[in-house]
Amino acid sequence: MTAMIYKPDGAPAFHVLLAAQPRLTALALAPDGMRLIVSVQSINEEETGHTARLWEVDPSGRRESRLVADSSEDDSAPAFAADGTLLFLSGREHAGPAGERPDSQGTSLWGLSERGEARQIAHHPGGIAAFTSAAKADTVAYTADPLPSTADSETYAAARRECEKAMVDAVSYEETAAPAGDTALVPDEPHTFVLRSDGHTVIAGSQGPAGNADMALSPNGALVAFTRAATDRAPDTNTVVVADATTGMQRHAFSRPGHQYYRLAFTADGSALVCQRQREETYDTEWHITLVAFDLSSGEETDLLPEFDNWPERPVPSPVPEDSTMWFTGGERGHCPVFRRDADGTITRLTASGAYASLCVAPDGTTLYALRSAIDSPPRVVRLDAVTPDQQPVFLGAPGDLRPLPGALTEVNAPADDGFPLRGWLVLPEGASAERPAPLLVIPHGGPQASWNAWTWSWNPWPFAARGYAVLLPDPALSTGYGQRMQERGRGQYGGQPYRDVIALTDAALARDDLDATRTAIAGWSYGGYLANRATTLTHRFKAVVSAAGMWNLETFQAGTDLRAYFRKIFGDPRTRPERYEANSPHFDAARMKTPMLIVHGGKDHRVPMDQALSLHSELQRLGVLVRLLHFPTEGHTIAAPNHVRLMYETVLNFLDRHVLGQDPSPQ
Repeated sequence: MTAMIYKPDGAPAFHVLLAAQPRLTALALAPDGMRLIVSVQSINEEETGHTARLWEVDPSGRRESRLVADSSEDDSAPAFAADGTLLFLSGREHAGPAGERPDSQGTSLWGLSERGEARQIAHHPGGIAAFTSAAKADTVAYTADPLPSTADSETYAAARRECEKAMVDAVSYEETAAPAGDTALVPDEPHTFVLRSDGHTVIAGSQGPAGNADMALSPNGALVAFTRAATDRAPDTNTVVVADATTGMQRHAFSRPGHQYYRLAFTADGSALVCQRQREETYDTEWHITLVAFDLSSGEETDLLPEFDNWPERPVPSPVPEDSTMWFTGGERGHCPVFRRDADGTITRLTASGAYASLCVAPDGTTLYALRSAIDSPPRVVRLDAVTPDQQPVFLGAPGDLRPLPGALTEVNAPADDGFPLRGWLVLPEGASAERPAPLLVIPHGGPQASWNAWTWSWNPWPFAARGYAVLLPDPALSTGYGQRMQERGRGQYGGQPYRDVIALTDAALARDDLDATRTAIAGWSYGGYLANRATTLTHRFKAVVSAAGMWNLETFQAGTDLRAYFRKIFGDPRTRPERYEANSPHFDAARMKTPMLIVHGGKDHRVPMDQALSLHSELQRLGVLVRLLHFPTEGHTIAAPNHVRLMYETVLNFLDRHVLGQDPSPQ
C-alpha cells in the first residue's frame, strides 16, 4: 500500500519538507581555531536515503558557509589531525598503485589539506567504523572488525575472501554477542587499531563483540584508551583499557562492578583520562551517571561531579595543558545546557535554553562551538563564550535551517499523584483558540531514560501541528534532567508511575480552553510505544492509539531484545520473579483493549523485535479491536529512509484524522 502525500492548498505537507531537510550531524574545530567543519546529511536524488558532505563554517560568523573543496557524497565524521589536515570517513573509491581496486573497500579514513586533494589515510577490509586523532602528534586510532582468529588486516582480508568464496559466514561464540540496535549479529569483532606516524599499524586490543568504538588518544599520541564491552556473563561491567600506542601493550585496565564507562577523553597534559560513568538501573537501585577522572600515575578514580544531580554527557577538557577546566552537557528540565567545571569543582551553567551537542573548545579555551537544537529548532552551528552564565548563543551560517514552524511552543506543568512537580512541552497549532479548540495528541518519549529536550527527526511533533493537532510531549518518571528523585520514583515500574505522570500532564494540558478534551489520541515510539500500549489497557479516554516499535509482551521481549541482560537486571527472571512482569506487561490485560490502534514496526528491529508487533496485532484481531499494521521490512528500530518517513507520517495522520476527527482519510 502506498500513500498519496497530503498537500493543503497545493503546498508540500510539512512532513515532506521534514524528510527532505538537510541535517547537521557533527562538528570539528581545527587545532588553530581557524576552521570549523560540519557534516551535513542531505536527501539523495532518488529520495530513498541520505548522503553526507562536509561544509566549512566561518567561526567569526562574517562569511557564508561553503562546501569543502573536494568533499564528495558519503564524507562524514570530520575531525582534525595535529597538522591541520581535515580527517573524515568516506566510502569513496580508491585505486591501488597499479590502478587495481582493493577487496571490500567499505568505509576508509581520508585526509584533506586545506588546498590539496583527498588522500586515503587508512583502509581496512570491511571498513572503518570510527576514528580519533592525537592533538599534538601524527597518530590516529580507529575501530575495525577483524575475525577473532585473525592476527592482522592482511590475514583478515584473506579470511573474508575465503568465506565469500565458500559462501559461509558462520562463527562460533563462547559468549553471546547480542546485536545492537539495528545492527545484526555478525562474525567480526571490533578492535582498536593505531596508525603511527611511520605508517605502521598496531592492534591495541579487542573492544569485545558488542564494542561501541569508544576511543581516545593522549595528546602526544603515546597512549590509546578504549572500552571493552560488557558481556552476558558480566552485563553490568565494562573495562577501560589504556594501551601503549607504539606496541599495543596494555598499561592500565579500569573497571568497577556494576558500572560502565563511556565517552573517553585525555586531559591536555596527558596525565589523566576523563569519562562518563554509568550505574545502570537494577531490581533494587536506580540509574546514576557522573563524570570521573582516572589518574594514570596512581590509578585513582575521582568523581568530578559528586553533587551534580542530573545526567552529564561527554566531558571536554580544556586544550590548555596547565588548565584543568572541563566543559560538558547534561539534561535539565527540558533542555540540555552546556556546563563549565572549574578546577575547584565549581559548576556554572553557560546556556539558558536549548540542547547542545558536538562541543568544541578553541585552542585558548575562551570560546566554544557546538550544535544547538531545541524542540522548535533543528540543529544549528553556534558560538559561545566559555565563561558567561546563562548566555544566548551566536548563530553561525550553515545549512539546515527550516522555514517558520506551523505553530508555537509552550510548557505544561502539573503535580504528580505523589506531589512531584511534572513538566512537559506543548506544541500548539496555528489558529487554536477557545472558539476553535485543537485536538490533542500525546506523545511519550522513548528511553525510558530520556527527555523531550532536543529536535528529533524520527518522531517530530511539527507534522502533527501542521495538520491541526496540539501535541503534548510529557516527561514522566524515569525521564532525565529532573534529578535522581525522578529515577527513584519510577524504578522497576515501567507502566506504573510513568503512566500516571503522563495522564496527570494530559489532564493539565486539557484544562486549557484552546484544547478539545473530547478529541485526543496517544502515540509513542519504543518505550513511548509501550506506554501507548499500556494506556490502551488502562483507559478508554483516547480515540486512537499509535504504537510504534513498542513493547507488548515483556516476558518474550526480555528474551529477544539486544538489551536482554540490561532489562533482566531491572525486571528479574520471569520464572522466579514474575511480579514486575505481571504488574507492567500490557499483554496480561489485552481483554480490556477497545481503542482503534495503528502499529508501526521495522522488520530489522533488534531493540524491540518484530514479534512484539505481530503478537499485539494478532491479539487485537482476535479480540475484534480495529487494528492496522504498517510494516517496514528493511527498517530497524527507527524509520530512516525519507520515502518511508513520508509514508509513515501520512499513514499515521490519516489514521488520526479518521478516528479522532471523524474525517475520511486522504487516498491510499
